[in-house]
Amino acid sequence: MSKDYHKSPEALSRLTEQQYAVTQDEGTEPPFRNAYWNLHDDGIYVDVVSGQPLFSSNDKFDSGTGWPSFTRPIDPDAVVTTTDRTLWMTRTEVRSSGADSHLGHVFDDGPRAEGGLRYCMNSASLRFVPVDELADQGYGEYLGLFPTPDSPTSEEDAA
Repeated sequence: MSKDYHKSPEALSRLTEQQYAVTQDEGTEPPFRNAYWNLHDDGIYVDVVSGQPLFSSNDKFDSGTGWPSFTRPIDPDAVVTTTDRTLWMTRTEVRSSGADSHLGHVFDDGPRAEGGLRYCMNSASLRFVPVDELADQGYGEYLGLFPTPDSPTSEEDAA
């Protein structure tokens, strides 16, 4: 099922000042003083502007930077990258593909076993949807990413 994730005046009007500065003006929130840098709950992270699913907690890791970091997007088509030459350096900016929200940057210093990428995101560009609210919020198709107590384990599958 394909959904149309886009930016609308209504969605922009609901953003906080910081969310707007990050997503629309390519801002950056302070490290270690943001909502999700140290969140370890199961669920998905969606674009705060459009609701587009972007990242899974399964791919989140502690990068030590003070921002939520992920090894990959939930779907490769959920994000687009562009070259960012601000701050006297060249970086790779990450934007949502639907609403064109600035999310953060991707670097090549992530966990090697997981592909080596670190998607360093701003919490202000994301909204977290806990696994137990996925279905109620219209993201039920992502429930399969998270094992439940009733799910067979790999050992049980092998038996």
